[in-house]
Amino acid sequence: MPGYGHKSRAEWGEEIMKYLAGRKQLARAFVLIDSKHGLKESDLALLQALRENAISHQVVLSKVDRILFGKKPKPSLERLRRNAASLQVKAGSIGSHLDNLDVRGPKALGEILACSTTASVERGKFLGINNLRWSVLAATGLHERRILPKIDETTSSVALAEESLV
Repeated sequence: MPGYGHKSRAEWGEEIMKYLAGRKQLARAFVLIDSKHGLKESDLALLQALRENAISHQVVLSKVDRILFGKKPKPSLERLRRNAASLQVKAGSIGSHLDNLDVRGPKALGEILACSTTASVERGKFLGINNLRWSVLAATGLHERRILPKIDETTSSVALAEESLV
């Protein structure tokens, strides 16, 4: 998000935080943390501001392929299994740090998610992306509904009809 992190401007961050705090329909913000670098000062400032403003949020570790596979061009299940403990330690450390923030307000929701958009062990299935998608659907409540096309035979038009899954 512009306004925090590399090459950002302080006024962008202030305006974005005002926007997020004023969005009553906002279900959850997702904060991406670079897994190789861990929590930076700008990440901590954003997380503190989210808590202070009672903005629902969840942490996502991005670029986990760097920890799991290193610089090897082809990921393997063997390397994934061997390096998974390193990722768990990194996520645990970040989780502990977040739990110990001296800020009032709601803590980050759910577990820390981990994903990569560059590495896949199986063609087209990127690490953690389905879990991230599920979290977004769960935050919006869409995991409980299915949207189906409904054809109006009199006008031959297509509309979307909602069906509850619960």
